[in-house]
Amino acid sequence: MSTAPDDFQPVKSAGRTLDLLELLADHPQPWALGDLARTLGIPKSSLHGLLRTLTSRGWVRTDETGTRFRLGLRALRVGAAYLDGDDLVGLLSGVLDELSRRFGEAVHLGRLDGDQVVYLAKRESVHRLRLYSAIGRRLPAHATALGKALLAEHPEHEVDHALPSPLPRLTPHTITDREDLHVTLAAVRAAGHAVDREENTEGITCFAMAVPLASPAVDAVSVSVPVSRLRPDLEAAIVAALRELVGGLAQARSMLIA
Repeated sequence: MSTAPDDFQPVKSAGRTLDLLELLADHPQPWALGDLARTLGIPKSSLHGLLRTLTSRGWVRTDETGTRFRLGLRALRVGAAYLDGDDLVGLLSGVLDELSRRFGEAVHLGRLDGDQVVYLAKRESVHRLRLYSAIGRRLPAHATALGKALLAEHPEHEVDHALPSPLPRLTPHTITDREDLHVTLAAVRAAGHAVDREENTEGITCFAMAVPLASPAVDAVSVSVPVSRLRPDLEAAIVAALRELVGGLAQARSMLIA
């Protein structure tokens, strides 16, 4: 939850390039030039030259008509390189594998990025009824167990500064009142884990715990279960496993990050 220095002056062309790539990543449907220009607030002439440059380098691709644009294959190179170069993703692989083995449900590793949480790794559910997810997917932190586990690592004023106003509602169960959220985060701190009861996706309950390898933690691990399969004994077993496998990393912190 950091901000840029007050005297920082961004480079306009670089900012436009990143805004374009992030828009294409967040909304992966094919985009027409006019729609991109209106959404980004960039003149068509400037945007056309930017798109031609990115297309020639493989960062953006067009359809057969050359009039609609989406991310190109080169973008995958950067995302893959980020994950390959992140030691914690590899370090926590065994934890994700073990949670997946025990429960057969969807398991995720997420990282806090401002007011959102980003999926860095996942293990699929073995069941036909499962939560849809994808590595790189971004979700509002206040509406997910992963995000709440990580927001709870910060004091209230930092949480208020990081989150948008109003808080977006994803389902009828999403917490959108800031005071209610603060009460929930206090409960997360007391319990040591977070729960998302259909706040992100209707029909899905998620349990998460922050990874205690940094202070404040930046990563969290979750297990997601359809409500139709969730029983009190399964809920207790998942929470116990998170405490054992994720919380247990605190005991080996000095060795793991040395």
